[in-house]
Amino acid sequence: MIRPSAQLRATIQRTTPPLLILLSAAIIVLGKADQTMFDSLRTTLSDDAAPALDALSRPLGAASALVDRVRGLVTIYQDNLRLESENQRLLQWQQVALKLSADNRDLQGLLKIVPEKAASYVTARIIANSGGSYVRTVMVNAGSEQGLARGQAATTGVGLVGRLTEVGRRAARLLLITDLNSRIPVVVENSRVNAVLAGDNSERPQLVYAGEPERIKIGDRVVTSGEGGVFPPGLPVGVVARLDPGGPRVEPYAELSQLGYVLVVDYGLSGGLPQPAPVAARPARRGKPPADEANVR
Repeated sequence: MIRPSAQLRATIQRTTPPLLILLSAAIIVLGKADQTMFDSLRTTLSDDAAPALDALSRPLGAASALVDRVRGLVTIYQDNLRLESENQRLLQWQQVALKLSADNRDLQGLLKIVPEKAASYVTARIIANSGGSYVRTVMVNAGSEQGLARGQAATTGVGLVGRLTEVGRRAARLLLITDLNSRIPVVVENSRVNAVLAGDNSERPQLVYAGEPERIKIGDRVVTSGEGGVFPPGLPVGVVARLDPGGPRVEPYAELSQLGYVLVVDYGLSGGLPQPAPVAARPARRGKPPADEANVR
């Protein structure tokens, strides 16, 4: 026995397709017959549905705008990361370019001078600076393998820097003219007054033992005198900048606090300097005689 609900459902399934076909055919016929009526009906339905469609479109539009904004923020973040990385690389290259520019400027300054009566000269780079309150020395990246020796003069393109005091095979120590232990015989060109340029670890060394200090004027040029056989005469040192009671102060031509490269010049005078004393051999222990002495016994 078939249930009523199942019979009803079967009846509906049989009759629905024919009814839909008939309704479609009727609509088509009516649409062809009276186009104006259907256009009016369609317009009315569109007007009635417009508020609902507008209300539904607002959340969708807001969601679409939000997605676009999030996508834009992600793009901006990625671009910011990329630009930050590029900026770091550019800053590194900028530091390299600035260093190369400074080195090029120093080397061009050295090329402008041709040492007179020089046996040889070596361009060396400053690799360490021990400047402080008590020591004014620097280390250069050249040594005896490049022909350097104690006492050789170091200059820049503008003036005297100092002299070598310690020389190794690949490095050497340079005593600056401002160091407390520096003593250089000089002459004031305008007045021809001989003096000694004495460093005291300040920025401006002092003229001591001047024959006639009252003849020295501010602005006078100071050069090496050649006395003592350490430096040849005529090397530019600096200019008199101040007249102190203890002795005139000299402003060096070379910027000693910003040295990059120096020219170490051999004038053939280093051979006359006293050489460092050799290290004394350790005495043998008394408790046990040497092997050769024991064999003799």
